[in-house]
Amino acid sequence: MPKALTVRGIEALKGGPARAEIPDGLIPGLYLVCQSSGVKSWAVRYRSGGRTRKHTLGRYPAIDLANAREIARRTLVAVASGRDPAADKAESRRVAGELAGPARDRFDAAAALFIERYAKANTKAQTWRESERLLATHVLPLWRTRRVQEIARRDVVELMDVIVDRGAPVSANRTLAVVRRMFGWLVERGVIVTNPCADVRAPTAEKSRDRVLSDDELRTILQACDRLNEPFGALIKLLALTAQRRDEVGQMTWREVDLDARMWTIPKERAKNGIAHDVPLSDSAVTVLAGVRRIAGTRGLVFTTTGETPVSGFSKIKKRLDAAVPDAPPWVLHDLRRTAASGMARLGVGLPVVEKVLNHTSGSFGGVAGVYQRHHFADEKRAALEAWAAHVEAIISGAHTR
Repeated sequence: MPKALTVRGIEALKGGPARAEIPDGLIPGLYLVCQSSGVKSWAVRYRSGGRTRKHTLGRYPAIDLANAREIARRTLVAVASGRDPAADKAESRRVAGELAGPARDRFDAAAALFIERYAKANTKAQTWRESERLLATHVLPLWRTRRVQEIARRDVVELMDVIVDRGAPVSANRTLAVVRRMFGWLVERGVIVTNPCADVRAPTAEKSRDRVLSDDELRTILQACDRLNEPFGALIKLLALTAQRRDEVGQMTWREVDLDARMWTIPKERAKNGIAHDVPLSDSAVTVLAGVRRIAGTRGLVFTTTGETPVSGFSKIKKRLDAAVPDAPPWVLHDLRRTAASGMARLGVGLPVVEKVLNHTSGSFGGVAGVYQRHHFADEKRAALEAWAAHVEAIISGAHTR
């Protein structure tokens, strides 16, 4: 086990006949790189996509030991959430170089700059990654090399038609919102004069979902989890027991979980609202987690088959669950969260406590109330989730009667 680096040790370090990398025993993956000339710099090594990656942080002493550790921590958190900081840095350099040349008005260059300069700075990680995905999936294949000044309202309408014709009207709405914001940003920067999306209406009307699973449906679905491949059954059960979001559960790491204290802490970098969230674990939830087979990997993922990436393929798993309840009205995995929230309310849990369990910042905690409300409801959240878990166990065992 390498020893933790110290300021005195770093200062005493001199250049040798060859370049050296000295690991920090405190932050895994953090290295002090000492060139033969004596120049020192920091780097973080991690794995992404099955490959070892190196992310250079900067020189010492411009970045001192404390700052290097803090930057390394943030880098490793970004890796745990699915990002590749080294690739992000390379892409930023590529975009900067391209925008300085004749291709700066191409849509792909403008889109990359929009994500780097606007979306990442002004929206949460989950939001800007979704914006990036929508642009890459629906827009870049058609507009990649087009000049942004040449794109007109008719082009936007035709783009929406293409997405709708693929059978993805809701994605068309989401894509329009991203493209509209991007072109608005380009207007603000003086790149274009008018926003071609200004008078384009959303292609389809959306209805808010209010699907709550019945006790019989919930029982059948959770019983079907025992027939799913690992670790999907455990993941679905935990969605139902904790009332948290699919990606928050799916990207859970063992570092976030304390089974002895029966607590799961979702870091702010992974929480949808950017606020760290403590989720008390019921006995049932602890039992589920304790039964998950641990697969070695640098990220310490709970729900993984490779050790390096979270599980995917939810559509296939959903089809298998649908087959278990063939006569049920359509439902989505997010309905498990709504079902848990509704179920806790049925059990007499107050709305403010339910909102705290869900990590909502609106409702009872919006506006001025949110500013002055500093009670974290830790005991109330634990009692609510224990009551809900007991109710779920009764449903599964058949002990619950309506």
